[in-house]
Amino acid sequence: MEEKVVAVIMVGGPTKGTRFRPLSFNTPKPLFPLAGQAMVHHPISACKRIPNLAQIFLVGFYEEREFALYVSSISNELKVPVRYLREDKPHGSAGGLYYYRDIIMEDSPSYIFLLNCDVCCSFPLPDMLEAHKGYGGMGTMLVIKVSAESANQFGELVADPTTKELLHYTEKPETFVSDLINCGVYVFTPDIFTAIQDVSTHREGRANLRRISSFEALQSATRTLPTDFVRLDQDILSPLAGKKQLYTYETMDFWEQIKTPGMSLKCSGLYLSQFRINSAHLLASGDGTKNATVVGNVYVHPSAKVHPTAKIGPNVSLSANVRVGAGVRLISCIVLDDVEIKENAVVIHGIVGWKSSIGKWSRVQADGDYNAKLGITILGEEVTVEDEVVVINSIVLPNKILNVSVQEEIIL
Repeated sequence: MEEKVVAVIMVGGPTKGTRFRPLSFNTPKPLFPLAGQAMVHHPISACKRIPNLAQIFLVGFYEEREFALYVSSISNELKVPVRYLREDKPHGSAGGLYYYRDIIMEDSPSYIFLLNCDVCCSFPLPDMLEAHKGYGGMGTMLVIKVSAESANQFGELVADPTTKELLHYTEKPETFVSDLINCGVYVFTPDIFTAIQDVSTHREGRANLRRISSFEALQSATRTLPTDFVRLDQDILSPLAGKKQLYTYETMDFWEQIKTPGMSLKCSGLYLSQFRINSAHLLASGDGTKNATVVGNVYVHPSAKVHPTAKIGPNVSLSANVRVGAGVRLISCIVLDDVEIKENAVVIHGIVGWKSSIGKWSRVQADGDYNAKLGITILGEEVTVEDEVVVINSIVLPNKILNVSVQEEIIL
């Protein structure tokens, strides 16, 4: 009998994601388009490549109506059941999994993938599953080597170079531990549910103990956490490291975390270059005769209209009903639904919000430092940049009209 697999993708909720404003005001961050597809679409389509996949669950605490349309369309498109499970409150990365354990185990899967939605990588899930079966442990996590300077922003870990066993795990350490970090992609056997339950039971036991003793000072670290809030990293990975239960699978490919609009623009480019390898039909082409000149990797929605004299790319993504006028130049940008870019305008290193309009001979540009707050220029929803106006390294909140040039400003 074939062993079934299910996948769970953590999508978070509206209490987080303030760093993603103003792009997350009206669109949940997981549905923000990267390379023309919703952010969550990339891990979902990667899950589709796992053999014997029974279903995919999205777990988060956004309102169900925000995901209803997307979930039904992606289920039809990929011919695999995708369900959105709404948490009543945040339960932590492991607690959310445990909260829906009965639904997740409906198909009696032998393996459960757990992915974070705000991770951008090539998701080598079938290879990871094979490695996991070979290790014979409870869980295998995707890891990658990063620079020693940036490692402390993530969960750092030490693994046995031969057996790949996870020997030590620490979340965002104060001192350097290792240049190997956790990518936020895992595969587990159903034993993970017992491990999560053990954490809750242990915490309940300590809470009861605390009521009759003076351990307050010792317990202060866990006192604030409810028994049903379980974090995967601190509560599961750290305690189980070195116990022959957890293993690592190293990716040699790209990996980024999508916390800010700047990183979303960088990751859109990474996904576009991945399309070149496995979905070349999604990329636009044109040499300036009948179609616009296309340079490098570019996605153009079928409903977008681009003037043949425009030049676009590299790393450009045009969403539905975008209108690009004559002589326009677009480089490294995401242009969202229903935007109009008029003749001879230029957009470089920017994100242009829904229903916005950029006037003739205007420039919307930035330095392209994806990590800096004003490293890319962002126009919120329904922003109008009038003719011959220059907007540099700025963030413009929704429903603004710019009739004078601005530089390095946040326009509220």
